[in-house]
Amino acid sequence: MAGVKQGGRSRPPVWAWAGLALGAVVVLAGGVYGGWRLYRRLTRPPQLTVTLYAQGLNQPTTIANTGVPGDQRLFVTERPGLIRVVLPDGALAPAPFLDLTAEVEDSQYGEQGLLGLAFAPDYAASGDFYVYYSANGNIVRLSHFAVSADPNVADPAETVLLTIKPDAPMHLGGDLAFGPDGYLYLGPGDGTAGEDPGSFAQRLDTLRGKLLRLDVHGAAPYTIPPDNPFVNTPGALPEIWALGLRNPWRFSFDAATGDLYIADVGQAAHEELDRVRAGTSAGLNFGWHCYEGLLVRAFSDCAPGAAFTAPIATFERVEAGAIVGGYVYHGNRYPALRDAYVFADFANSSLWLLRPDAEKPIPYWELGVANPSTFGVDAAGELYIASFSAGQLFSVGAR
Repeated sequence: MAGVKQGGRSRPPVWAWAGLALGAVVVLAGGVYGGWRLYRRLTRPPQLTVTLYAQGLNQPTTIANTGVPGDQRLFVTERPGLIRVVLPDGALAPAPFLDLTAEVEDSQYGEQGLLGLAFAPDYAASGDFYVYYSANGNIVRLSHFAVSADPNVADPAETVLLTIKPDAPMHLGGDLAFGPDGYLYLGPGDGTAGEDPGSFAQRLDTLRGKLLRLDVHGAAPYTIPPDNPFVNTPGALPEIWALGLRNPWRFSFDAATGDLYIADVGQAAHEELDRVRAGTSAGLNFGWHCYEGLLVRAFSDCAPGAAFTAPIATFERVEAGAIVGGYVYHGNRYPALRDAYVFADFANSSLWLLRPDAEKPIPYWELGVANPSTFGVDAAGELYIASFSAGQLFSVGAR
């Protein structure tokens, strides 16, 4: 339809102006709605999901990968003493990677067993890996092994690097990880039945209740990194990198930032999550047995509060009963999960998520992972969690 002539120009009819106005409102509303959807997507927490990946395991305690690009196998330690290979399709290799059942002491009334596994950063060339386990005679042992000519089977020859004598078959920690610096970190617990009455976690003349840092690439059995914090402290054991831990059950380094996350199981009141930012001076004291989380415990050997490093999160027993450390997610399958730290609680079978921009972790209940005992990542950074009681392995995702 032609417009009405006025002053030599064509003016749109009234209905056209109304259409333009309506279109502007629609565009504006659509923009607001789209912006709101984007805001919600960026600010609301992701919904964690778990998918069964493997089964048939016996009390899994550690999930590890070789670090070799393209190697999609996972290696799972079982508490009684086997290391199992989980193939890329989720099936278990017929033979164990390593059988330590004759050496492992795993009393059903304690917290013993095959507890830690880490592959050397140069595993592709060296074939070296390290395990931590409770051995017969109530000792815990850090040992070196190497792969055989068969990539799915290890050479059984063992080199013992370190032994520790606990007081009880409990609080043995046992996680192993190579840090960004190439050194091996080990987290033995205080090794007591409770309360740490000998103040082992606070003493520098014992390895118990500490985070240790070792150079396993030098002279046998290992050497001490020259910048370990207590190398020049009289009476201190030079392996110590940090102290004041009760039972560090899983720790990991953020693959992107180098930050260290430590989950420390509490005594009777609080669980705690500790974080060491990359570049922080070594020698931190996380407080046990003077503190349980943020709870002050009155012992005569405890220094002023300023001497201790506070956790970034604590949990009362109604929330968590046995914290399990996890990983910061850097995989590609689930963008909503990227850069978030995922961990769990063994007692309540819950998963937790700590977003990088959040002050408090977010709990997720009833996801179907019974007694989650450990996390791991594959070579691509995808995340997995194990069910101790069901013997299952799940991949962790988000939507």
